[in-house]
Amino acid sequence: MSAIRPAAVVILAAGEGTRMKSATPKILHPICGRTLVGHAVAAARALDPEHLVVVVGHGREQVAAHLAEVDPRALTAVQEEQLGTGHAVRTALEELGRKGVELDGTVVVTYGDVPLLTAATLADFTAVHRAEGNAVTVLTAQVPDPTGYGRIVRGSDGQVTAIVEQKDASEALRAVREVNSGVYAYDARLLAEALGKVTTDNAQGEEYLTDTLAILREAGHRVGAHVAADHHEIAGVNDRVQLAAARRALNDRLLRQAMLDGATIVDPATTWLDVTATLAPDAVVHPNTQLLGATSIGEGAEVGPNCTLTDTVVGEGARVRDAVAEQAEIGPQATVGPYAYLRPGARLGRAAKAGTYVEMKNASIGEGTKVPHLSYVGDATIGDHTNIGAATVFVNYDGEHKHHTVIGSYCKTGADNMFVAPRVIGDGVYTAAGSVITKDVPSGSLAVARGQQRNIEGWVARKRPGSAAAQAAERAARQEE
Repeated sequence: MSAIRPAAVVILAAGEGTRMKSATPKILHPICGRTLVGHAVAAARALDPEHLVVVVGHGREQVAAHLAEVDPRALTAVQEEQLGTGHAVRTALEELGRKGVELDGTVVVTYGDVPLLTAATLADFTAVHRAEGNAVTVLTAQVPDPTGYGRIVRGSDGQVTAIVEQKDASEALRAVREVNSGVYAYDARLLAEALGKVTTDNAQGEEYLTDTLAILREAGHRVGAHVAADHHEIAGVNDRVQLAAARRALNDRLLRQAMLDGATIVDPATTWLDVTATLAPDAVVHPNTQLLGATSIGEGAEVGPNCTLTDTVVGEGARVRDAVAEQAEIGPQATVGPYAYLRPGARLGRAAKAGTYVEMKNASIGEGTKVPHLSYVGDATIGDHTNIGAATVFVNYDGEHKHHTVIGSYCKTGADNMFVAPRVIGDGVYTAAGSVITKDVPSGSLAVARGQQRNIEGWVARKRPGSAAAQAAERAARQEE
């Protein structure tokens, strides 16, 4: 990033976004782990500006509350009426003025609905602005299809002489592929002067920020341009089709970087990452997998197919397949799945196992301990190298409160056990299959808690005469004679 901090970054985010057809403000729609405005704020904050101002309007309460979560240092300026982009920037400067801020340096203006714009591009852009000594610099892009964009017209010295909108462009100008992104860098003092001269003498009766370019140029100041390396970065989001396209583009960018950093993505088309997810070298991600939030995948770990992991840590060499996990920790060389569900607070130690149709919540599983199948482990601590039998349930809820169960190390619990919390099961304990454990078990004990079996001979013949079962029993009796 640039060594010289911008005096301010202003993010315009007051629009209604009617084409989204949503009760949620447009800029609060998420892609890849952040809202649209969250991406804009993250890129702007990476420049380390002295001030960051977000201009809000439609849905201001929701937007302001969200901004307070993602960037508490960001200021908000309320544009009561959406009277154009120039009016929005003036609203931001007036808000800073009320706080006693006198801007001196570069002011960058960007948007809350341009989620693909990177901090690196903004940094290069502002560096060019300062190096060329421009009054204003326009971020532009060479696009394959410029339809709908304002065309950039340059003079022989490379300066911008005009921005011509599509409806006003001649056939020759419509062939120009360099277009206006709407992102600008200004000299702060000249910006304030130019905004004071912007009028509403147009069909919409609004203050257009683009008018400042002509004002500054006519005053003899330099108006420059910087071309973004990737034209996708300037793409805005106005409807759900564009939202999906932006999500796909950003996801492809994240996947590409992960692969360049040494991870294997078996099927990029069906793998989704959030911007905060991380993959170590030699991690392998199989198809139909989502890595969301602050999920991290350790070196040599394999995840997928068919996994959704949210805010989950997967240790080195672990194997997770056909699983859902949220706020869980999966230790090195541990195995999870298939068809496992790790809820918040589930923690598996080294080489531990949560197998088929196992659900865990707020449970700590020791090194080498296995819960192979068909079990629920909730509010529990299990020691090292213990084996939990199939169809085991930790009965942790009494209808009002949750209770905790502790099982020691090197235990062997039988199939179809129920541990009625709160319980403490010592080290080296065995429990018999079918037991309902309602008392603590001392270390080294065998616990048996089940009713005595009773066989009532001849019951089927008497109670179900003529049934298939009765006929089978009769045949078996004849064979035994």
